[in-house]
Amino acid sequence: MPTTVIHAGRILTPDEEISDGVIIVEGSRITALGHRDEIRVPPGAIDYVAAGLTVVPGFVDLHIHGAGGHDVMEANARALDRITSTIARHGTTSILATTVSAPIEETCRSLAGIARYIRSHETPEEAAPDEAASEKDAKEGKLAAEILGIHLEGPFISKARRGVHPPDAITAPSIEILDRLLKAADGLVRIVTIAPELPGSIEFIAAAVAAKLVVGLGHTDADYDQTRAAVQAGARHAVHTYNAMRPFSHRDPGIVGAILTDPEVTAEVIADLVHVAGPAIQVLIGSKGFDTVLLVSDGIAATGMPDGNYRLGNFEVNVRDGICRNSEGKLAGSTLTLDRALRNIVALGVPLQDAVRMATVLPARRLGLAGKKGIIAVGADADLVALTPDLRVAGVMTRGAGLA
Repeated sequence: MPTTVIHAGRILTPDEEISDGVIIVEGSRITALGHRDEIRVPPGAIDYVAAGLTVVPGFVDLHIHGAGGHDVMEANARALDRITSTIARHGTTSILATTVSAPIEETCRSLAGIARYIRSHETPEEAAPDEAASEKDAKEGKLAAEILGIHLEGPFISKARRGVHPPDAITAPSIEILDRLLKAADGLVRIVTIAPELPGSIEFIAAAVAAKLVVGLGHTDADYDQTRAAVQAGARHAVHTYNAMRPFSHRDPGIVGAILTDPEVTAEVIADLVHVAGPAIQVLIGSKGFDTVLLVSDGIAATGMPDGNYRLGNFEVNVRDGICRNSEGKLAGSTLTLDRALRNIVALGVPLQDAVRMATVLPARRLGLAGKKGIIAVGADADLVALTPDLRVAGVMTRGAGLA
């Protein structure tokens, strides 16, 4: 596979800024990085000139249900190909395929299908680069986000704060059911959402942490003390903060108060300015700082599509003016993409470098992948986004495919 050399007006790694920089990509990896005077360009390399553009790592979305007219729970190659190619055009290069509550057997079938798809795109450690599916995609110039694993958003949630999750598909925390789901997913579940006030939740959290899962707190009516107990048991993540949560009050700070005041808990936020108002996002960032707030899309099948009716899991939602609601009028995911989320929070006053971190290295770090994803560094995957001065996507590279 030819070497690609990217000449950028500016590079945000995002931990440092390099002006007039060069990135060298061989295969699916970054092999050199620095100021143009420091880098020797290999002969015969393909040049991509991004003068006047800012190159950042590809965005990492820990919470996305679908895009391009398809839902991840369809769990077939056609649907997942469409989802991953649609969001790649908006700069998202890595995702967790996120489920919604459904009957357990149905969920297991979806998890098995998603797992087969992920395994078919893995690069075996023993394989030469040209033998791997991801390298084959790169050779053919296919832009596609990589599915890093699965986020189980349900069924272990509160019926009182279920949002649009079907009530008859919600179940009490069960280690036995979790084990069934993990087995169906071939060990590829990375995050599990739970409402920590439910009976059995503390034991469930301990078992999930022992299985090396990130435990997310969400769809919950938990009070402050219940949330603190969950954090002490090992929960370290908050799912779409503010949404489907017991609201904050000065006498009842609840789960939101616990999230705002605990620096160990990372907090997702859907920054479409519909799910969460701008001032509330500013309060979240102001309370927690720039290192524990993560941008997510909560995107559904309607992402990248016109208004109309779409599926979310096994039920129908309607999209009007880009806003998704179910038949009860409740918000049902979003059509947000992370490039738009980035623009929104920069407009709220967040410095660009910090905003980029929220969409790249911080979610990658939450998954333990900070050296591989969400960063521009030697040895990291060549997932890159070129942004115009007004933060529009001008070009994308996914694991070495694209840009050139």
